[in-house]
Amino acid sequence: MFAKLNPATATGQDQLIWKILFDRQTALLHRRAAPAFTRGLARLGMRREVIPDIGELSATVFQETGWKLAPVGRPFEPAAFFELLAERRFPIVTRIRPMHAFDFSPQPDLFHDLFGHVPMLLDEGLADFLHMLGQAYRAQPVGSSAREQLWALYFFTAEFGLVQHEGQPRLYGAGLLSSAGEIHHCVNENTPRLVFDLATVLKTPVTGARYQDQYFVLPAWEQLTDCVAELAGLLAMA
Repeated sequence: MFAKLNPATATGQDQLIWKILFDRQTALLHRRAAPAFTRGLARLGMRREVIPDIGELSATVFQETGWKLAPVGRPFEPAAFFELLAERRFPIVTRIRPMHAFDFSPQPDLFHDLFGHVPMLLDEGLADFLHMLGQAYRAQPVGSSAREQLWALYFFTAEFGLVQHEGQPRLYGAGLLSSAGEIHHCVNENTPRLVFDLATVLKTPVTGARYQDQYFVLPAWEQLTDCVAELAGLLAMA
């Protein structure tokens, strides 16, 4: 279990955990992160010395892409999560991982959400993609296979996605950006990194309890929003 955390009144231990994670991830992500993440991190002015204020970050994100951050005490089930996405609100878990989970956290935590997700929300393409996913999920019947497919699409893009940039796969998924262990596993030459194919992604099992068996690489950033339209067509024919 994570210790509950109010970022505005974080303890010295909380700040130390943030600082160590921030230093480790920024070093690992040098020349590995997608340009959208690097731009977003710089625009937000996140610093290693202090956990950011969620309200201030939310104001910046809203100004850039119309999204707001919603602090929550624990991770949501998919239905509640996608409902927030449909309203252009992104949940921020106000719990930070313990030191023994530095390399890999099986649940989203404060660092995963603030460091991994929020910089990407400043990218208009990614922000619109998440909004469209939320709306598409809301439109599907409860318990439908379509909802499972939308969860898989979210998982292998916004959480564990890569994109081709200048001939190299770059990380943009928050589960990769915020986890040293996941990065090392992903870049290992024995780990499959497949060209993104919507049909394959939709039928790939989702697991958050361990490192992924494979990752998917977008050939171009524009394909992120294109695949939502393609998925809508598939759902309409189902």
